[in-house]
Amino acid sequence: MGLRTSLYNEHVALNARLVDFGGWDMPVQYASVLEEHHAVRRGVGMFDVSHMTLLELTGPDAVMYLQRLLANDVAKLTLPGKALYSVMLNERGGVIDDLIVYAPTPEQPELWRVIVNCGTHDKDLAWMQAHAASFRVALIERTDLAMVAVQGPQARAVVHAVLPEHAEMLQTLAVFQGAEVAQDWFVARTGYTGEAGYEVILPAEHAATFWQNLLAAGVTPCGLGARDTLRLEAGMPLYGNDMNDDTSPLTSNLGWSIAWEHDFIGKAALLAEREAGVSHQLVGLVLEGRGVLRSHMRVVIDGVADGETTSGTFSPTLEKAIAFARVPVTNATHAMVDIRGKLLPAQIVKPVFARNGKALI
Repeated sequence: MGLRTSLYNEHVALNARLVDFGGWDMPVQYASVLEEHHAVRRGVGMFDVSHMTLLELTGPDAVMYLQRLLANDVAKLTLPGKALYSVMLNERGGVIDDLIVYAPTPEQPELWRVIVNCGTHDKDLAWMQAHAASFRVALIERTDLAMVAVQGPQARAVVHAVLPEHAEMLQTLAVFQGAEVAQDWFVARTGYTGEAGYEVILPAEHAATFWQNLLAAGVTPCGLGARDTLRLEAGMPLYGNDMNDDTSPLTSNLGWSIAWEHDFIGKAALLAEREAGVSHQLVGLVLEGRGVLRSHMRVVIDGVADGETTSGTFSPTLEKAIAFARVPVTNATHAMVDIRGKLLPAQIVKPVFARNGKALI
């Protein structure tokens, strides 16, 4: 038996198929991954993401600490509750994890919220605590909180209806901004699907009621299966697949998330890599015929060394197999993918396939 979120009984009641995910018993699907995927692209779906690690950072050196720790720069955050996506690197420039950090709000002007992946919980906290020793900061994990993502073109309207007392405040939020709407309730316009919506942090004891109210409002419960197809379509990387401790953000389509003006762990390695010339890139693949793309498939491009898929799935929006692949830097537009010993043709595209309900390929 794995760890269980505060919504575990809700998943059981909905006959979800539960799987181990990073040590947690999580729903991979309820009825159909395809139906859940389309619900988010076309209407509204919700995900229990309480397995994510929720951290709170305080102290007079919080900004300096985050600037040292993250490749992106929290000094960019000028709006209250504004979110920043960043990678956290080791000295070699490898990705320890990717994460979201939220700027303080007027209600708690000294509090930074940091959300990291569940599968990297132990190594992240060990790394972060070790470096915190050099700064006047305190880092606390909030295991008493839950997190629900409500995503899709109808998501904002539904959340406003379910939380009417906070609707006026939520309507003022910019994309990638959050607000503290009540004690231990933090609602942000962020997500992992490529659609509009909210991620709601709330006390664990209130999570079941919030979930049931969303169900009553017609929101489709969605599992990890749909979350994966949605994020891959939207061009969003998954830690452990598309990047890890041995891969650089420059080879993971994450160069945009690096702020070069400040000093951070791993910067010297990235500068050396950039100066020498980045050797690999993360591209998108669309299989031209029938077949299934998964991770760790050989990618063959004429005239260059082989590459490998890092994530792959069937795209419900495109109705084709798609993948991310790390390949040598090339201007090629086509490749061959080794699927069970057969080389099948694929188109090389920008690694963003669908967002905001629309196919981009």
